[in-house]
Amino acid sequence: MASQGREGVGIISCLLLRPSALRREYPVAPVVAVAAAVISGKGLLLVRRASEPGRGKWSLPGGVVRLGERLREAVVREVLEETGLLVEVLDVLDVVEVIRRDEEGRVRYHYVIVDYVARPISGQLRPATDALDARWVGIDEALSMDITRPLRRLLEKHGDRLRELVDLTQPS
Repeated sequence: MASQGREGVGIISCLLLRPSALRREYPVAPVVAVAAAVISGKGLLLVRRASEPGRGKWSLPGGVVRLGERLREAVVREVLEETGLLVEVLDVLDVVEVIRRDEEGRVRYHYVIVDYVARPISGQLRPATDALDARWVGIDEALSMDITRPLRRLLEKHGDRLRELVDLTQPS
């Protein structure tokens, strides 16, 4: 019994003392992430990913939640880091799992992603940090682009709602 307790403490200590143990590729546990469907009268904000998974593909801005960071704080930070825009987080849009296995069946990536709807409140759009490019696109245009699988599923599931939100934000 005592050795089981020490073994558990060893694993926890390893994770606390070595944040790299919580790596994204071949993780020891699912990685919690957020993404933002940032909507304006210009459309939906997409970024072209600079790193794996999905390098070179278009996706929603987002990323991994830091230890001690609230989900909504992570959304604001990630959008600002990747696009230069400060956003107001409005609502949860969806929660999805992304699990990718390698050719040997091992889990290479395992993300639990909370997708939010947000709106820009200030800043100048510019790609930064993990983004090769950033731009406003229509929902239908996004579906014709080289987008990540999770984004395609999100747009197929929530495209009508997102189109309505874009229409609502059009200037009168």
